[in-house]
Amino acid sequence: MKAIGYNTTGAAEVLEALEIDRPTPGPGDLLVEVKGISVNPVDVKLRALSAPDGGPKVLGFDAAGVVVDLGSEVTDFAIGDAVFYAGDVTRAGTNAAFHAVDARIVGRKPESLDFVEAASLPLTAITAWEMLFDAFRLTEGAGKGQALLVIGGAGGVGSILIQLAKALTGLTVIATASRPETQDWGRKMGADHVVDHRSDLAAQLADLNLAPSYVAALTATDMHWPAIIEAIAPRGQIALIDDPETLDMKAAKPKALSVHWEFMFTRSMFQTEDMTAQRDLLNRVAQMIDAGRLQSTVTEHGGVINVENLRAAHLRQESGRVIGKQVLGGW
Repeated sequence: MKAIGYNTTGAAEVLEALEIDRPTPGPGDLLVEVKGISVNPVDVKLRALSAPDGGPKVLGFDAAGVVVDLGSEVTDFAIGDAVFYAGDVTRAGTNAAFHAVDARIVGRKPESLDFVEAASLPLTAITAWEMLFDAFRLTEGAGKGQALLVIGGAGGVGSILIQLAKALTGLTVIATASRPETQDWGRKMGADHVVDHRSDLAAQLADLNLAPSYVAALTATDMHWPAIIEAIAPRGQIALIDDPETLDMKAAKPKALSVHWEFMFTRSMFQTEDMTAQRDLLNRVAQMIDAGRLQSTVTEHGGVINVENLRAAHLRQESGRVIGKQVLGGW
């Protein structure tokens, strides 16, 4: 079958077209014919740093497609079902014509979106949902009178996090963005306020008379850390997804802050007992999309899935200027 992968770490040019064996689903797996994918920062990081082990490595996590085969233990899906999911970092990726995935982390594709648009949602929606309800331990409807600061609000996670927070909690949402187009996007996603993370964050929040109880640090956490510590409310909570080399954790002590890591692959990586939580939340997101409570975060359609277009998508990710999500569809 067709796939795209790499045999050595490096720049986007190491991606190459492959012909590999079609996977056989395990007992708890679905085999999905991939019809749409999206590209995330994790793809770029792994391509540059994660060396293949014993053969070409196929990347890709977000996917939407049609179930074409089932493992012997799968009971909740049937051949022909339209699905979407974010995959498992310990298994082969979705940049392939067919992909085997654990059924416990797969949701039903939103009926109102085509496969390509649907592929934009899983990884970012899972990340955002887990930040709100696992890391911050919020409950639906909670947060009235409190604020959430989303640093990097125009990125893929920020775009859906803003929407979920506005739809499912009572939080006031402040997004950060530095360009006119990203600021406009943050407002489109539903942010109550947009501030510039290239200026004095703490001063801008003070001008709004808002001390966030929750901070979603999605990018450049090390750079923004002093401002986060200054601006956050006492006993506030910080969740981060990037990879800062160092953070001054002692600075968080005077305000008795809580710091959480969010990594959406943890459940599948460690085969946790609650893996189906990701299936359930994806189904909930699909229902909210179909009900008009959430909107697509796609801003760039990179064309069909081929090596040239995937290389270009990786380069766009490396630019740091992608708003929302990039997608590709069809082989």
